[in-house]
Amino acid sequence: MRVLNYLEFASQLERSGIGTSTDQQRAALATTDVDVVTSPWPDSPLSAAVDVARGDCVFRDYDVAHCNLIGPGSVAVARHAKRNDIPLVLHSHVTREDFAESFRGSNAVGPALGKYLKWFYSQADVVLCPSEYTKRVLESYPVDAPIRPISNGVDTDSLEGFEALRDEYREKYDLDGMTVFAVGNVFERKGLTTFCEVAKQTDYDFAWFGPYDTGPHASKKVKYWVENAPENVTFTGWIDDIRGAFGAGDVYLFPTKNENQGIAVLEAMACGKAVVLRDIPVFEEFYTHGHDCLKCSTDEEFRRALDLLDRDPDLRRRLGENARATAAEHSLDRVGDRLVETYEDVLAGTLD
Repeated sequence: MRVLNYLEFASQLERSGIGTSTDQQRAALATTDVDVVTSPWPDSPLSAAVDVARGDCVFRDYDVAHCNLIGPGSVAVARHAKRNDIPLVLHSHVTREDFAESFRGSNAVGPALGKYLKWFYSQADVVLCPSEYTKRVLESYPVDAPIRPISNGVDTDSLEGFEALRDEYREKYDLDGMTVFAVGNVFERKGLTTFCEVAKQTDYDFAWFGPYDTGPHASKKVKYWVENAPENVTFTGWIDDIRGAFGAGDVYLFPTKNENQGIAVLEAMACGKAVVLRDIPVFEEFYTHGHDCLKCSTDEEFRRALDLLDRDPDLRRRLGENARATAAEHSLDRVGDRLVETYEDVLAGTLD
C-alpha cells in the first residue's frame, strides 16, 4: 500500500503541534508495511504548476491520500483524489474553536473558518482527529463524513537524553528550585494570562519554552505579557533542542482553554513530570485528577496545586510515575496500527 502523507507549509510548521503530529505519523508508519510519500508532486510545486499549464499529469501515484492541513495544496490533493477515485483521509488538526485566541484577528475569522472547515472536511472518505472531544466538535458543524479519533501519540525516542540537559538549560535561563514550565508556541488560548497571573502570586521560577510573535500577527495579550513579563517568568523563544525544556522543568503547567489533545502534555508525561492542567472536556478522556495529573479551574486552584507539589515531593514523584504510564498508552506503535487499519478500511470501503 502506498500512502501520501502530506503536510503543506511543512517548513513553517516545524515546531507546531501539526508539524509534530505529522512527523509522528510518519515515524509510526515507518514500522509498518506502508510505503509513505510526503509530497503529491514528483517535483517542486512550481514545477507542478508548469506541468499543469502544459496539460501534463503532475500527481504521484498513491493508493490513499492523507492530508494534514487545510490550505490550497490540500484542496488540490482532495480534488485530484475525488476525480480519480483515490480514498481521501483528512486529518483535523484545525477547528474553529482551537484557532481562537491564537493570532490577531483569529476570533473574527472564526465563523468563516467554521464554514470552510465544514465544507473541506466533508469531502473526506474519513476524517481523523486526535480525540473524542474533537469528534463531537466536528459533528456539531456538522461535518458530513465518518470521523475516527486517533491519538497523536508521543515519540518517546525523540525525548531520550533529556535528563542530561537539565543543568545546561537551567543555567542558561537562570532557573532555580521547583521550576514551573510550559512548552510550545505562546498563545493566549494556551492559558498565557493564567500562566503569568499565577506566577505573580508565587515565588517559583516559571519558564515558557517556545517561540512567540511580537509582530503584526501577534495578539495584544501575547505582546503585553512578553514585553511585561513578571520578574519570575522567562519566555525563552525558540530553543534548538526541545529536550532541554523537559530537562530543566519540574512541573508542567498547562492552563489551556481549548485543545484537540495536547502533544506537549504527553511529552511531559513521558518524561515523568508532574502535570497541572486546566479542567476542560478534552482532558477528561485521557487523564485522571489525582492519579496522573492535577486539574484546576481558577488561578487560585492552580496556585494551590503548585504549592502542594512544592511541599510534597512524594506526590510529585507519584504523579510523574503514573503520568509516564499514561503516556505509554499513546505509543507510536499503537498510532501506526490505527493508521494502517484506517487505510485498509477506506480502501475496502468498510468504514463505520
